[in-house]
Amino acid sequence: MSFTPDRGVLWIVATPIGNLADLPPRAVETLRRADLILAEDTRRARALLARFDIHRPLESFDAHKERRQADRIVARVAGGAAVALVSDAGTPGVSDPGAYLVRRALEAGLRVSPIPGPSAVACAAMAAGVEGPFRFAGFLARKGGERRREMAALRSETVPVVLFESPRRLGETLADLARELGAERRAVVCRELTKLHEEVAAGPLGSLAARFSGEVLGEVTLVVFPAEDRDPAGARPANAPVATEPAAWAARLREEGLAASRVARILEDLCGLPHREAYRIAHETPGRDAES
Repeated sequence: MSFTPDRGVLWIVATPIGNLADLPPRAVETLRRADLILAEDTRRARALLARFDIHRPLESFDAHKERRQADRIVARVAGGAAVALVSDAGTPGVSDPGAYLVRRALEAGLRVSPIPGPSAVACAAMAAGVEGPFRFAGFLARKGGERRREMAALRSETVPVVLFESPRRLGETLADLARELGAERRAVVCRELTKLHEEVAAGPLGSLAARFSGEVLGEVTLVVFPAEDRDPAGARPANAPVATEPAAWAARLREEGLAASRVARILEDLCGLPHREAYRIAHETPGRDAES
């Protein structure tokens, strides 16, 4: 079957994850040719389109509307329209709306064309120094047994895992991962990638949990590496301090300069200690701030 380039096509267009200058020229031309642009958030899409002087019909297409709108959009593409789908940032369908619409279009025998571009997953893997294969796991479940099962499954991973996380939950997630995988498991936190305040922080999960235990701003992508040396049971890195060794972690965190009050809160999260016990250990442990 031959296709007319601009007719009867669903374009999946990757958009910048922060820096608007990262929108590729091909994506710009594609959006200029579209009969309709579907956007997860029309406000953010308008800012992007205005930056590149693109004036095309724009329609909201978020996760709550995807299944209701899919048949109508598929019918429009089948009728010869060129429709472009964009997400708030990055690639539609990768932890963003779009995958269901794409499947419906393919089932209908329609042309689906990806327009590649920025990806937080690829950027984080690059910034973390990932070599070879890795797994993208999206967002972890927020709570309950499903969250514990997903984290437990990471213990036996043999490749790095890339995760998305809300800045509001980053500290809690890092503490949970440190408790589940071992506080020495290596990880990298990528925050505000491609933006002015971009930050790439590498270190053991325990230290990262301490570093990001307070308020965090911006988009976050997390890379968790597999255990490099395992004990015979394969449950955790050999010789690594674990969340059941609060005194050792208190000493390490105090040596890094954290205040005793903050260390106490971290020990409560990492070790499951009662507040009084965590407070006692943290304040009995000397640190650099006590020397001044």
